[in-house]
Amino acid sequence: MKVVTVVGARPQFIKAAPVSKALRETGHQEFLVHTGQHYDYEMSQIFFEELHIPKPDVNLEIGSGSHGRQTGRMLIHLEEVMQQQKPDLVLVYGDTNSTLAGALAAVKLHLPLAHVEAGLRSFNRRMPEEHNRVLTDHCADLLFCPTQTATDNLSREGITQNVHLVGDTMYDAVLQFAPIANRRSTILSDMNLKPKDYSLATVHRPYNTDIPENLRNILTAFLEIGEPIIFPVHPRTRKHIEALNVPTFQHANIQFIDPVGYLDMLVLEQHARLILTDSGGMQKEAYFFEVPCLTLRPETEWVETVEAGWNIVVGANQSRIIEVAGSYVWPEDTPPPIFGDGQASYAIVRHFAQCH
Repeated sequence: MKVVTVVGARPQFIKAAPVSKALRETGHQEFLVHTGQHYDYEMSQIFFEELHIPKPDVNLEIGSGSHGRQTGRMLIHLEEVMQQQKPDLVLVYGDTNSTLAGALAAVKLHLPLAHVEAGLRSFNRRMPEEHNRVLTDHCADLLFCPTQTATDNLSREGITQNVHLVGDTMYDAVLQFAPIANRRSTILSDMNLKPKDYSLATVHRPYNTDIPENLRNILTAFLEIGEPIIFPVHPRTRKHIEALNVPTFQHANIQFIDPVGYLDMLVLEQHARLILTDSGGMQKEAYFFEVPCLTLRPETEWVETVEAGWNIVVGANQSRIIEVAGSYVWPEDTPPPIFGDGQASYAIVRHFAQCH
């Protein structure tokens, strides 16, 4: 079977790595398209190098832009690629503009479409990602769900055919790459960090970066927490922090660093005392590593992590962030295994036979 895989953003590289490996091991032909949605070395190329993902067969180099312009340019070029390659199946991941563009290009050409990480819902229609998820799910011929909650969400929307609960490919990736990260990464010693003696933070969602009050509240809360906070800063976020022009944000307890590679990030996550993030992927990785997490958004699509007690949704509420970070009593038991058995990638590839 010939599969065109569409990726474009850092989380998708991680989700795609174990599936790409399973595809090639089982004799399928994969044509990998990188839309170029993420294009900085730290946000793109380093992931292909560290995850041993084959070099993309084509990089569309779309770059940044408004949602409509970016998605439209991707759609035009992806349609051309698919017409040339004539795949048996198009494979998309997650909820980015690359996901939606890949889905639309496939259905317009009447090509079977598979969606990995189907069924996620934050129920916040102000998030561009929510529309991308919903539209892609309603286009897809094969839907691969990471959790039972995701399957239930699809059922409530009337999607019940070719829906498969397979587990989470990011869990596959963590199981595969965490041991490698612990052997290779020197980031803790390079930064003079001791395990469980720091918190780790990331902020990149428009809800936080594009609303100055929210970003100010989050950073002020980080200052009040007082303990060392390692903050790899997304390029967009850095611009918004600089625009706030508040010198106190350079306080000694917040260490702003450039984005790091996947292996370094796994080590930072694994050894943090606490993770503060608006990233869906990091919420899950915190859960995999049994590290408490504060979600800096008003809601989360990963409700299972909240129900298990390992994730608290605090939004951009300054006092709530400070309160939970300082005094919340986290579970002592091992988190329940809600993201599968680490073999989601092979389960996905086995189901491809339905479209062949």
